[in-house]
Amino acid sequence: MSETETTTPVPSAGSQQSYSHLSPRLAVGDSEPDRNLALELVRVTEAAAIAGGAWVGRGDKNGADGAAVDAMRSLLDTVNLNGVVVIGEGEKDEAPMLFNGERVGNGAGPEADVAVDPIDGTRLTALGYNNALAVLAVAERGSMLDPSAVFYMDKLVTGPEAADMVDLRLPVKQNLHLIAKAKGKRINQLNVCVLDRPRHAKLVEEIRDAGARTRFIMDGDVAGGIAAAREGSGVDALMGIGGTPEGIVTACAIRAIGGVIQGRLAPTDEAEREAAAAAGHDVDDILTTDQLVTSDNCYFAATGITDGDLLRGVRYEGDRVTTQSIVMRAKSGTVRTVEAEHQARKWESYTRA
Repeated sequence: MSETETTTPVPSAGSQQSYSHLSPRLAVGDSEPDRNLALELVRVTEAAAIAGGAWVGRGDKNGADGAAVDAMRSLLDTVNLNGVVVIGEGEKDEAPMLFNGERVGNGAGPEADVAVDPIDGTRLTALGYNNALAVLAVAERGSMLDPSAVFYMDKLVTGPEAADMVDLRLPVKQNLHLIAKAKGKRINQLNVCVLDRPRHAKLVEEIRDAGARTRFIMDGDVAGGIAAAREGSGVDALMGIGGTPEGIVTACAIRAIGGVIQGRLAPTDEAEREAAAAAGHDVDDILTTDQLVTSDNCYFAATGITDGDLLRGVRYEGDRVTTQSIVMRAKSGTVRTVEAEHQARKWESYTRA
């Protein structure tokens, strides 16, 4: 069972304070990420959220993403990690990005795969809508799936109760009945999170015909996927086609909180299909949580940019900036909520929009 804790506020990443009491240095040559890495990762997502949050409602998603990328890259370089970005955002829309293959961390720590999404929900940020997050996931080197330039996957996410019952190959109605039975609910009490896209018209019709309700999200299905797996979120499942990077990031969180994510690669054209085949992927295969991220020694960290179901957004009040973050470690099943207060003047180089 997951443990939820509220930690003492973490000092701002822009301050000159020492973090040695929070996250002891890892010895060079350590072979896997250490448990003390968790709070270091929160510093990184805080930086990206504060930088991106200054652009909320300004209508410039690339400006917001660029600021968040710069902040995330800068703070990542201070973390005791010998990381390689294996899941980087930006390629599908030519936005600023931390690119695949980029080395991150100070090189003094464990070798690791790193998945980054400085802003999960750039459009949400630009328009001032809810559920934008700064997201980071880390796992042992070689443990994250390489999707081979297939940017989208069909997903099914639900909580621990129905994790062993659902199957992405089953009809939507059957999966919903299984989820309802496992949760002890009537099917008309189920809420299913779906990205609001024309491609999901048939899926939405099937969900409603089964008797369940839909909860649309505009963008950024990491928050929706985590909500579908967490008790008390008001969301019982996430269904539909979303980003493959977001699916792998979500899998790191699911490993910590329980539940299941199943995915099936969804190439958008023949070039993507050929890339998948060349890498040995069968696009008809159902990928489980353990296949998306094979190691249980993995971490997920996120900081709210705008208010949402998972986290509160960044608040700017005079010389005070407040953030709310969540960090999970799969190996221990620990989930921590981190409330932090930062001095705005320490962040001027990141937040000047």
